Amino acid sequence: MKKLLLTAAIAVFGIIGTQAQDVRYGVKAGVNFANSHGDTDDADSRTGLHIGAFAEFMLSEKFAFQPELLYSMQGNKYEESETILGETFKAESKLKLDYINIPLIFKYYATEGLAIEAGPQVGFLVSANEEYEASGADVSESGDEDVKDFYKSIDYGLNIGLSYTLDMGVMFGARYYYGLADIADTDNYDEKNNMIQISVGYKF
Repeated sequence: MKKLLLTAAIAVFGIIGTQAQDVRYGVKAGVNFANSHGDTDDADSRTGLHIGAFAEFMLSEKFAFQPELLYSMQGNKYEESETILGETFKAESKLKLDYINIPLIFKYYATEGLAIEAGPQVGFLVSANEEYEASGADVSESGDEDVKDFYKSIDYGLNIGLSYTLDMGVMFGARYYYGLADIADTDNYDEKNNMIQISVGYKF
């Protein structure tokens, strides 16, 4: 199966390479508002960063294909507070999931510079850490734990978004990622990534 997928990928890139009328390379970076859905619907978003590079293959005047390679900070966080017998107890945890993501984006230029984007994405987990802090009744505790063994190494899902490129090559983008893979490596628990990305980049 892996050989079949690799052969198919090489064939797709070969076809795109022969059909491309123009190729531009670029870099991009920005902010993530990452969260998860499934059994974690009550989680809050984690704010992180993404940075990487891309190549844009113009297939026609209106259509383009843009593969990317991004380092992306994702995850979520929880905050709880409760008062019992006059004592306030607070707990906060932050899940830090960092990925190497490969979005494969198809672009349609609706007008000059303005593109509608959509395409699949695969992500490879680099690290997974959970920071926690609890306080109450004059007691405070905090720590940082490696939880990579509790998460699967591969994520995949779909992107949709918009981008705008100025004549000078500066690019602005907004994208929503919806994860399709259950990333939790535990039974009877469903957790999938989702995030909003705001980017700025430059095409050479």
